[in-house]
Amino acid sequence: MEACGCVITSQDERKVVERCGKFEDVLDAGFSCVLPCLCQFVKGSISTRIQMLEINADTKTKDNVFVGIKVAVQYQVNGDSQSIQDAMYKLTNPRAQIESYVLDVVRSSVPKIDLDNVFLEKEEIAASIKEMLGETMGRFGYSILATPVTDIEPNLEVKRAMNEINKAKRLRQAAVDEGEAIKIRSIKEAEAEAARTEIQAKDLTQAIQGG
Repeated sequence: MEACGCVITSQDERKVVERCGKFEDVLDAGFSCVLPCLCQFVKGSISTRIQMLEINADTKTKDNVFVGIKVAVQYQVNGDSQSIQDAMYKLTNPRAQIESYVLDVVRSSVPKIDLDNVFLEKEEIAASIKEMLGETMGRFGYSILATPVTDIEPNLEVKRAMNEINKAKRLRQAAVDEGEAIKIRSIKEAEAEAARTEIQAKDLTQAIQGG
């Protein structure tokens, strides 16, 4: 809120003050005064809340499978004066900038990895994204808090083929398990039959001896 030089800054933002078009100060949360008579004006405000951006990147793996990679980037403007100044004046669209860096990392790293290993190495991919973003966005006053890879989605034909492979594996394993079960039952039945035969033989021997 700004009226007659009085400015109220909320807890989750910082306001930038200019004098004669040049940066002068950052207003912290609470009540402040600007002096229009001295050419002081509020340029705008920057949110200090943690924000999240979900990015979908389509790329191809080393074994020529097209996949969609979903990355959730959590970021925040640093609260110090220099970071607020950098965020206000150095970068027009931080979300677009973050997206471009994420796409660059994904499309340069995933094509070096086979599809099966993409699932295994998603933590390494996320770490590479965070490192790149942390270095580049730090110059604009932003901190990158987390960049998890939240989903890996192969194209439909590949998913169908993978499901068929997994189904065949499960059927083969079920057959093996069933074979083992039959084998165990046969052994148990043979052992039981041998025990019965042995008991019958002992009974017969005792009967003959008694007779």
